[in-house]
Amino acid sequence: MNLAHATVLLWAWGSLQAFEIVEKENIFQRTPCPAFLMFDNAAYLADMSVELPCHCKPEEVSAVVWYYQKHLGSRHTKVLTDFDGRVLTEAAQVRVGSDMLARFSIRMFSLLVFRAQPEDSGLYFCGTSKGDYFYAYDVDIQSSEGMVATFKDQGQEPFADDYYGSLHVFTTFWEWTPCDRCGVRGEQWRIGLCYLQSPDLSPRYRKTLPDVVSCGSQAVPRKLWAKARDHPPELLVQSCMVPCRKMTTTREGVMAIFNYISKVGSRPWVPQVPIQFHQQRLGHGLIISCPGARPEHAVAWDKDRQYLYRTQYLTGINRSMRVFIDHGNHLHIRFTQLEDRGIYYCWRQGVRVAGFRLGVTSRGRYKFSFSDPETRSAVELTLLGYLLITAVFVTIHLCRCCCYLFRCCPNFSP
Repeated sequence: MNLAHATVLLWAWGSLQAFEIVEKENIFQRTPCPAFLMFDNAAYLADMSVELPCHCKPEEVSAVVWYYQKHLGSRHTKVLTDFDGRVLTEAAQVRVGSDMLARFSIRMFSLLVFRAQPEDSGLYFCGTSKGDYFYAYDVDIQSSEGMVATFKDQGQEPFADDYYGSLHVFTTFWEWTPCDRCGVRGEQWRIGLCYLQSPDLSPRYRKTLPDVVSCGSQAVPRKLWAKARDHPPELLVQSCMVPCRKMTTTREGVMAIFNYISKVGSRPWVPQVPIQFHQQRLGHGLIISCPGARPEHAVAWDKDRQYLYRTQYLTGINRSMRVFIDHGNHLHIRFTQLEDRGIYYCWRQGVRVAGFRLGVTSRGRYKFSFSDPETRSAVELTLLGYLLITAVFVTIHLCRCCCYLFRCCPNFSP
């Protein structure tokens, strides 16, 4: 063996000796559980997915159980567990209005609640099946129904802070979203949730700032609830402009087919994004969701070459709007008309990701379902009309019976 071979072998041996097997640090070993159970305050907007990590637990505990209480000390407690081998819930499988027991999942000791609703607000406990608690959260889900939009390009300003003696109510804004479009004028926004500062808060709730919690927190005394609820969440919107990144993600198989067809005849139209076809009946409503989008994402909608900006199409701007975008980034079309036909493109985080080719027809049978909002509204209006007619009929006959019973009816005979 020559000197060069010996040198290479010694270098390789030294390199192997330099590697060490390092065990991943166990977060539960360096995070001791508090001796007195405290509640971490967390606030979210409705329809968002909530993740609650179990930051501490005894090392011998291999699985956790999550508990939910509406109020501290409530006798009604929901037990959230996947001990029975339940299938992990995915966000795409969750429907609006589902019960929380059908919208949760436990992954790596963390609790995930998909499409959280204001009624999901309350206390969440991480513990064992024996009822031992290690960590707890005070979760506040704020409704988006009364959300107020502020457009900076129009010179509008967010709400001013409210002061009621020692009570200070204000809005805390999240970070700006990325620009929702690229290559053209887009929009970006930031969500603002209601918070308050008061020296009268319960000391059992952990705060990020001294005496500051979200307005729907359990730490807020009942006497302050009415004043805190008058401050709705806010949405701050402004224009933006960013260049598009060069992306070459054309599928080879699809392009091979297009190239073959182009040799036979004219080259067909090649869609830049996946296109889904949908046929909608004339006069019925439609809600379109952007694939993979969440309320906190920057989502934009276009119809063919028309940009549907939030300054014109955000819900609440005009009550008579037939086409609008809600705060969950869904596109609503009420009472579909023939002019609604076209391709609706969806942007997510500044990238166009999908398209929906909408066709409108006046023929065909419509399948009625109670999951359809229009069907529920029609049934409610019909039942309300029947109840009103019944109430008037019963009231008239009761009055006539009382008159004849007490002989107080006027005699209209000549």
